Amino acid sequence: MSADREASHDMTDRDIALLLADAADGVEIGIAPTQAVIRGGRRRRARRWALATAAAVAIVGTTGTVALAGLQGGGDGHRGASVATRPPATAAERHVYEPQVTTVAQGTYKGKEWQVTVEVWGAPRNQAEAERQSAAFAGRDRDPVVDKPAELVGKTSFFAVRTYGDEKSQPVMFNTVKRIERLKGTDMENIATRFSPTTGLGHLVIGEVAKTAKELTCRWKDGTSTVVRLVPANSTVDRTDVIRPVAGFTGGNWFVCVAPSGTSYLSAEVTG
Repeated sequence: MSADREASHDMTDRDIALLLADAADGVEIGIAPTQAVIRGGRRRRARRWALATAAAVAIVGTTGTVALAGLQGGGDGHRGASVATRPPATAAERHVYEPQVTTVAQGTYKGKEWQVTVEVWGAPRNQAEAERQSAAFAGRDRDPVVDKPAELVGKTSFFAVRTYGDEKSQPVMFNTVKRIERLKGTDMENIATRFSPTTGLGHLVIGEVAKTAKELTCRWKDGTSTVVRLVPANSTVDRTDVIRPVAGFTGGNWFVCVAPSGTSYLSAEVTG
């Protein structure tokens, strides 16, 4: 269990509960023990990833963005410099109550449409915004990684959501953090799951890679592999196996691999 201790030294009892929640949904039987579950590139500080299934994830750290205010010089140097500031962005502009939503991939499986989206929710600036954002989460059946609304202040939340047919959409990877660190090199985080948690249909892999990654290879247990490549942010979503930028997410790009019928996930790595 050394991998667990290395990756999760700051996890609370609630984090552990989230990791175990819905463990029956899409668990890849045979990917055990725990050391075999945690995969991916170079590890840095532990990130508190919450997963809706027990699956493959590589844990990395988090960094943030910097808000800048422009400086306008004074007159002859004897006067104080004046500060030119932009009007504060509204909560709507920051996507506090309505997230930025990007469809990473979509397709049809067994006659039903499926879709993987990533939602990015902006950070509330005060208690009032946090309370309202908490209500918005509840309206979408989202559960951020906090114990009370006040803990949302200054934090960004994001959810990778799987939808299949008329089944209820379900977040399969999600987190709430103060800073989002950019993945680098071959760093990646991924989860192996299924199209339908209720019927056990199909296998797919959802994850995040560094923005420099142009190609990723998913390998399956039947010996085959699927190569996914980076597509522009404004490209159509009629392809199933892609790496795609996500609006509002600074940590990396997201990808989806779909397993051939009759097989399941073995491994994934950045290959270009």
